[in-house]
Amino acid sequence: MGFLKRFFKNTYRDGESRQGRSSFENLSEDQLETHLKIARYGKFTLTDAVRPSYDLQVVPQAGYRHDFYHDKESGIKIPVVMAAASREILLDLFMDLLEPLGHTVDVVLETSHDRRGSHQDLYREEMDMPVLKSTLYDFEDLLMSDGCTGLAILNPNIPLEVQLDEHKLLIMYGQELVDFEDILDDYGLCRMEDIKFITEAEHVHSSTDEFTKQFDQLKYRLGIEDE
Repeated sequence: MGFLKRFFKNTYRDGESRQGRSSFENLSEDQLETHLKIARYGKFTLTDAVRPSYDLQVVPQAGYRHDFYHDKESGIKIPVVMAAASREILLDLFMDLLEPLGHTVDVVLETSHDRRGSHQDLYREEMDMPVLKSTLYDFEDLLMSDGCTGLAILNPNIPLEVQLDEHKLLIMYGQELVDFEDILDDYGLCRMEDIKFITEAEHVHSSTDEFTKQFDQLKYRLGIEDE
């Protein structure tokens, strides 16, 4: 199988390009392969889950900013902190961000395997945090490198939620987010309200059949059943 065929089999494009056309159009195999091999931008290293547009509409970098999630049904605006962290620290940072959620949490696995951009959410309620963390560490490669796997951990009684989404961005929801900001600061992430994330321009997700199998194994280990 040629590289371009492998590329379109193992990835899908997401986001809008500024010109309305894909920056990946009309590339040679060499140009495409070279671009997809680039993981490091300055001091920031991407996971294997995503790559930015060929014309680098957004250059990946570490940092965090504030935003709001607007719940259309209730009309409530929920404060959000969004962050990008280099691969070297990403999993440990995610694990530390779970601490403010408490000892017992709900788990949501997000999958877009074989869905090309649409998602399915799978739920598990009331899981002990130490057991959850131990399980997640066993699936580090899946969580870090699969562009079709996302994860949300929440405590609805507080309420707070932490996401590690398919793009490997960290997203925190809740009325009181200062504990999360302190953890981000401890890891050396800078607050930059003008930072742009890879999701805000054209980008590509990457996955494999092996990651699909690992996702099913993780689902089993977490005691999650298909709805």
